[in-house]
Amino acid sequence: MRILGREDVAAALDGLDPAVLDAVRTAYVLHGQGRSEVPFSGFLRPPGDDGSRIISLPAYLGGPEPVMGLKWISSFPANVERGLQRASSVQILNDLRTGYPTAVLEASQISASRTAASAALASRTLHGDHAVRTAGLIGCGTINRRVLDFLVLVHPELATVTVQDAVPGRAATFAAQLASERPEITFVAGGVDDALRAGTVSIATTDSSYWLDLAAHPDRPDRQVILHLSLRDLSTDSVLNAYNVVDDIEHVMREGTSLHRAEQEVGHRRFVGAEIAAVLGRSEGPETRGTVVFSPFGLGILDLAVARTVLTAATRDGIGTEVDGFDPGSHRVTAAMAGVAA
Repeated sequence: MRILGREDVAAALDGLDPAVLDAVRTAYVLHGQGRSEVPFSGFLRPPGDDGSRIISLPAYLGGPEPVMGLKWISSFPANVERGLQRASSVQILNDLRTGYPTAVLEASQISASRTAASAALASRTLHGDHAVRTAGLIGCGTINRRVLDFLVLVHPELATVTVQDAVPGRAATFAAQLASERPEITFVAGGVDDALRAGTVSIATTDSSYWLDLAAHPDRPDRQVILHLSLRDLSTDSVLNAYNVVDDIEHVMREGTSLHRAEQEVGHRRFVGAEIAAVLGRSEGPETRGTVVFSPFGLGILDLAVARTVLTAATRDGIGTEVDGFDPGSHRVTAAMAGVAA
């Protein structure tokens, strides 16, 4: 089995963003064709801490290079106050013939990359052939940093980015960091109103209070794509008054997402316009103006696709460590013993 730690994954991901974007797009297409298996995610919450959770995402992705495995990801918001990353993750890949584990990867970077790539892919798809020169980032954390990387990739015309964060001073620091990395783009620290004036707005916060009512911010573009990555920021009215695109309607209508609450309020799902696989490849984007909201629940097939891409690059470049001892061994057992063990 090959093990890729944090530094190994970082090295393998270097320069890999175009391949990651393509892997995410392919995964969505295969899912739309019914060539995947995505059981519902399992949520484990520590007693007495409603804000923290560990999620299991088993999945199978078909196609020319089928892959299956499990993502095990934790989200503990209080880590930020301790100076730690909010999320940590491990990805396991399994052999399709034997079921044995073949690779274990530190997956926080994989998770952030697949989320960001899916967001940028949605922005490009939902804007169609319209140029996107302004972006807003609400939440100045790891996810939106990676979202910017992929937005630049799909919108090379991007010129101005406004960043906002609830923590005082954080947006200014974030803007300065990004400006030093991408001097060709103008970065501005501002408020929610400022960020929401952009053509594409990515919302990635740790808030789950449905605090954002888009109607309270009328000075927004006639055509706007909201990337609702944290899933519980938008008010019910904001969802119901938008054209909604999701990654998978059955998955996103769970666990108290803004769309789940909207469904509970109105008793139907007709406010969802499309799944992303259905609109991929359209040059004109969805046939609507106004606000388009993309709410991806986050499918395990994306983690599989990106992990496989990372593993292929790492194996090619000799990155990572091969270890033995993560299979049950080669000794023979009788049918009776196998039945008992099962």
